[in-house]
This record gives sequence, structure tokens and C-alpha cells, in this order.
Amino acid sequence: MKPLKELLHPVVTWKFWKELIVMTLGMAVGAAAVYYFLMPSNLIIGSISGLSIVLSQIFGGAVKVSVIVTVINAVLLILAWLLIGAEFGAKTVYTALILGPLLEMWEKVMPYESLMEAGATSVMNDPWLDLICFVLLLSISQSILFRINASTGGLDILAKIVNKYLHFDIGMSVTIAGALICCSAFAINPFRMVVIGLIGTWINGVVVDYFTDTLNKRKKVCIISKDHEAIRQYITKELQRGCSIYRLEGGYTGEEKLEIVALLTQSEYAALFNFLKEKGFDTFITASNVSEIYGNWNTHKRHQS
Repeated sequence: MKPLKELLHPVVTWKFWKELIVMTLGMAVGAAAVYYFLMPSNLIIGSISGLSIVLSQIFGGAVKVSVIVTVINAVLLILAWLLIGAEFGAKTVYTALILGPLLEMWEKVMPYESLMEAGATSVMNDPWLDLICFVLLLSISQSILFRINASTGGLDILAKIVNKYLHFDIGMSVTIAGALICCSAFAINPFRMVVIGLIGTWINGVVVDYFTDTLNKRKKVCIISKDHEAIRQYITKELQRGCSIYRLEGGYTGEEKLEIVALLTQSEYAALFNFLKEKGFDTFITASNVSEIYGNWNTHKRHQS
């Protein structure tokens, strides 16, 4: 049997607590999006929260949305464990199960009724404005969670089950699961509101992609210069980033040169550019955006000199 210190190591690290805080804040933003912009208007977007609103209305409001969300997520987690296996980690369990309690929290902190004008049917009193506010908040929440390899649970779990047993790719699985949930809104909403929900589900996917790309964006910088050694020293010593050096031959002059290639954050790229301007080096630079990086590069693992 492993010693207690070794068993507890994952939960006593700063990384564990930092990710727990990030997941909680991310889910709190997502819960606010659901509570303030979906629940008052009965707007149904393709999510477990949307399905929970439908079921709550079918039960005449006797069962609260927060309770139904928690129950559905718990059932989905059990199904995922039985049908797919242990690929769903603690992050999915945590985010899926805290959504219900966070909805309760927002209800106690600031009930949505206190934000609604007299005679209004929702916080924004317009389904399209409710949709826009919901999508923006939820997309920010999902982008924060995706950044630390977590998710909001719920629909992601359902999509993976569809993916495994119906053999659709994961993107198509999310679309199918979301569309089916949107269509369940026919039980409580008119056709117009169902269409708005379907449009909102599509917009949410587009906006999530945008926020995810923006948060993860890095600069791939390629520099050709006779002062390559000074530039390499600045990148590795001052910026504490690794870089690659390639030998190449100029197509016009036939002169042999060296090219430095580095992946940098936006702030590091700006610092490098200022350094090159201050030094007045003769350089040829190209830079492009990179939104996905795999392997050893990340914002915490720096080159050690």
C-alpha cells in the first residue's frame, strides 16, 4: 500500500488548488449565464441546463432546475463510467456536479427577479439579447475550462456516449445531442423560441472557438540575422524560452545564414520586438499566430539556464 504522503501529493500541490479555483470560477460564470439569461426567459440552448429547464417546466416548477441539473449530471457520470470507462477524470466529475449548487448560490446572492423591470419576461426582456448575453458568458466559461483541460460536463459526456456507440465524430456528436435537447423545448415553447435556441447552440460553438483561439494564441517568430547569437541569448536567457536554429542558404545571394525559430506569448513577442528595435540589428522577421501547441511547451515550463 502506498504511503499517505504519496497518496495525498496530488491534492497538496499549488497546481491542484489553482486549477480547482479556476474550475470553480469558470463554472460560476457558466452558472450565472444559465441562471440570469436562460431560466427567466425559458430559452432552451442545446445543453443539460436547457433540458433541465424543460423538465422543470413539465413538472410545473415543482422540481427546481438546480436539482434536475445535478441529478442528470450524476446519472450521466455513472453512465459514462459504465459505458465508456475511466477516461472521465476528476475534473469532469467536479465541474458537472457543482453546476447545480452554483445555480442555487446565484439565486440566493441576487435573484434574477430583482434585475427584471416591471412586466418584463426576462432580464433583458428580449430573447435575442438574452441569447447574446448567455452565449458570451458561457463561451468565456468554456474557454477558461478548456484551457486547463476541463469541461462543463453534461453535454460533453452525452456527446462522448453518442460518439462511441453511434460512431459519429465528436463534433457531430455534440451537434446532434444539442439539437435533440433544443427540440425538447417544443414541450414548453412556441416554434419561434425553439428556432432561437437552435441558432444559439450554433453561435455558442462559433464563439467558443473564437475565445479558445484567442486565449491560446501564441506567436511563431522566425528571425534571420547576422546577430543571431545575441538574439538567441536574449530568447533563452531573458525570455527563458527555447528556440530552434536552422541553417539555410539565401536563394538570391547563395549566402549561408541561420534562422532562429521560437514560440512566444504575446507579451514575450512584444518584448523581443522592442529588444531588436533598441539594438538596431539587421534582421528579417516573419511572425504567425499559433492557436494549438502540443508537447513540452507551455506557460509554466520554461527553459532552465
